[in-house]
Amino acid sequence: MTTFIALAGKGGVGKTTIAGLIIKYLVRNHLTPVLAIDADPSSNLNLVLGVELEWTVGDIREEMLEQVKESLATSGAAIGSLPGGITKREYLDYQIRSAMIEGNDFDLIAMGRSEGPGCYCAVNHNLRMVIDTISKNYRYVVIDNEAGMEHLSRRTTRDVDHLIIVSDPSLRGLIAAQRIAEFRHDLDIRIHHAYLVLNRVRGEISPDLQAYLDKMDIPLIGIFREETTLSDFDAMGKPLIELDETSPFYLEITRVMEQLSSRQ
Repeated sequence: MTTFIALAGKGGVGKTTIAGLIIKYLVRNHLTPVLAIDADPSSNLNLVLGVELEWTVGDIREEMLEQVKESLATSGAAIGSLPGGITKREYLDYQIRSAMIEGNDFDLIAMGRSEGPGCYCAVNHNLRMVIDTISKNYRYVVIDNEAGMEHLSRRTTRDVDHLIIVSDPSLRGLIAAQRIAEFRHDLDIRIHHAYLVLNRVRGEISPDLQAYLDKMDIPLIGIFREETTLSDFDAMGKPLIELDETSPFYLEITRVMEQLSSRQ
């Protein structure tokens, strides 16, 4: 059975860092295989995981649409097929599997560029079906979502077991996190559990922030404090997957993941 973990939050709060630490924890504890889906157009999860990115689903999608246009213009091929009689679904399945990055005990799919002008309804439907089919082969799927959650249901039709909303320790960040938490009820997919984690915390949480936290309808399950080690990793271009397991960041993600496991 596959467990889906999705991360959300406004831009710049460290969702990709938390996603990378979750994947490190799963690999370290042999909870594999793991599929990582980088759903942020900036595609930085591969850097955190220490793997090269050459091809994204966005590139595949745009190439397929161009082939469909050319096929219709030159031969009037039936809608739903590509040159040679291959279906869009078959084409996407082959290309996505070919573009998948294989790491140590995890694989990575990067969604890449945002959609351009035109209708993407049919191709997005096929993409969801292909990714859902692929994900069945994994014990865990970790989705690093772009800011907000508007596009989460475009990535999968599967239920999300755990939604982790990441915020910085600011009132503005918490207000954005609360809006995301409320928006989860309007998605086309079911989210079983939702949680809040605070990242880049310095010192104690102020009384005003604590008062707002107490009013939120999602539990706070993790506090990641500012740590120079992460800045050093960024400066040297080292992947976070290599972070020492005695690091406070890794110890905190361990505590968070143990809480998630107890609620499955």
